[in-house]
Amino acid sequence: MPLTEWEGPAVVIGARPYGEAGLVVTLMTEALGRHPAMARGGQSRAQAPLWQPGNLVEARWVARLSDQLGAVTGEMVHAAAALAMEDPLALAVLTAACAVAEGALPERQPHPASFHGLVRLVVALARDPHRGLEALIRWEAALLAELGYGLDLTSCAATGVTEDLAWVSPRTGRAVSAAAGAPYAERLLPLPALMTDDAPANPAQWRDGLRLTAHFLERDAFGHLHRPLPAARQLLGERVAAMV
Repeated sequence: MPLTEWEGPAVVIGARPYGEAGLVVTLMTEALGRHPAMARGGQSRAQAPLWQPGNLVEARWVARLSDQLGAVTGEMVHAAAALAMEDPLALAVLTAACAVAEGALPERQPHPASFHGLVRLVVALARDPHRGLEALIRWEAALLAELGYGLDLTSCAATGVTEDLAWVSPRTGRAVSAAAGAPYAERLLPLPALMTDDAPANPAQWRDGLRLTAHFLERDAFGHLHRPLPAARQLLGERVAAMV
């Protein structure tokens, strides 16, 4: 039976003004995926900090009919947006993640892996913006998989070997070993080590990871919706490339 009321944790991934005092907010939830709602008085001094993109909140949504916009209230669980304001990289990562989630995910369809990955990203950012950036890259790869556009980074597409994987085919999304890919290096995307292990990475790996996921997000997740990659995500890629 369609829900007309729910309550649970959510990540705020978007907010836009509605009228003089309200906000239309977009939430990312575990059970219902991307979910829009009306926050009455959301622009007020008391409520505005709650509905900043990136915040983890405990939300309660009610509506007379299940397909209505409905009304949402909430309580702060983790003020990620305020914390990110202290570091430009953290803010860029958080803004990019929210923009990708809001733009790529279908409305009111469950994507629990993407929800939990986004929560882990938000928590990682609070500890270390660099680890949060790595979490973003891994989260984008997982998001692609959940949307049906997963990359295959387990073995070489040409030889089947599972070691020394260094490239990804921009056409198939499959890994290629260093030896097999060497003659075609200019046509392949670098595969950074952070995509296959959890060890700390360097700026060159961050750049390559963002380029890799951006290629498939732009071609598949956003391309099939006839939308460009969000500007916030493009700016993050440029910011990290400048760090190398």
